[in-house]
Amino acid sequence: MIKLMISAVIMAGGKGERFWPKSRKKQPKQLLKLTNDDKTMIQLTVDRIEKLVDSNNIFIATVEDYAHPINSQLPQVPKQNILVEPMGKNTAACIGLAAVHIAKKDPDAVMLVLPSDHLIKNNEKFIDVLKTAKEVAEQGENLVTIGIRPQYPETGYGYINFEEKIDSINGNDVLKVNRFVEKPDKETAKKYLESGKYLWNSGMFAWKVSTILKCMEMYMPELYKGLMKIKEAIGTDKEEEVLCSEYSKFESISIDYGIMEKAESIFVIPGDFGWDDVGSWTSLERINNPDKEGNVVKGDNVITLDTKKCIIEGSNKLIATIGVEDLVIVDTDDATLICSKEKSQQVKNLLKKIKIMKKENYL
Repeated sequence: MIKLMISAVIMAGGKGERFWPKSRKKQPKQLLKLTNDDKTMIQLTVDRIEKLVDSNNIFIATVEDYAHPINSQLPQVPKQNILVEPMGKNTAACIGLAAVHIAKKDPDAVMLVLPSDHLIKNNEKFIDVLKTAKEVAEQGENLVTIGIRPQYPETGYGYINFEEKIDSINGNDVLKVNRFVEKPDKETAKKYLESGKYLWNSGMFAWKVSTILKCMEMYMPELYKGLMKIKEAIGTDKEEEVLCSEYSKFESISIDYGIMEKAESIFVIPGDFGWDDVGSWTSLERINNPDKEGNVVKGDNVITLDTKKCIIEGSNKLIATIGVEDLVIVDTDDATLICSKEKSQQVKNLLKKIKIMKKENYL
């Protein structure tokens, strides 16, 4: 089999609002240090994928506000590989934009698509799964996704329902996808877990550039037409004008809705490599080791007394707690968040209220 060029697209346009007040308009989750490593989430993502993909073939899809800090954090990635979307249009447009840029270099390149802000604990196993996904993608017009074996009935993730095992490559199972399903309620999630026929949808993909563009032509023809205009303009003095004009017309839709739920020849590789999407402050309990009282404390200026099962992130000011339990406490120079862990998913609703109160300088 001919070995095709392998490229990686890291999607880095998200706001990570549930990590407010650390995550801000110009300092989103992917640019924060949330683990015990002294690196940001996007730096860890690039370090991981460089074991498989040359840095010259790594592309970062983001928005204008994040382009400069990403460039500063990732000097090994060529500046021209940082692709700036004129506006957020969800993952289908983002992936399409990256696909036409890669197609200019190699129209048959294998394209890995990865989020910028997920945690992987076992990098070696992760790369091994990606190598299998690449092989399956090379074998034809196959769309490949990575699924995570569920550990508990999670309601915050989409799921992938799979059929029979098709193959085993490098010790990794290759399964035929039956359907993608949206985030379930608790009872449905329990049924998915018990059936053994569902995986968590990680949002990671592999396919040939030619394959995904062909699918876009078939299932999202308006997006495809716009992308072809953008492709033609790449490298010309009309590039920015055409990009802005065409992008504004694109439907805001995920790659799951736009392509994966409609296409055929979709396969999933189950992954067991310590994955976590680090979706909210409570994720820190899973990715950091709590102390003997069950607290996760980040920062040297925190003193606790009779404090249990709290997540506390400090900055310059001293944080002192007495007799509290199950709280999230996050302090920054200009804002402090205090909420119950149970309500931590509602931070996004809090930000809406901040907007209504015209306090946008805190966003």
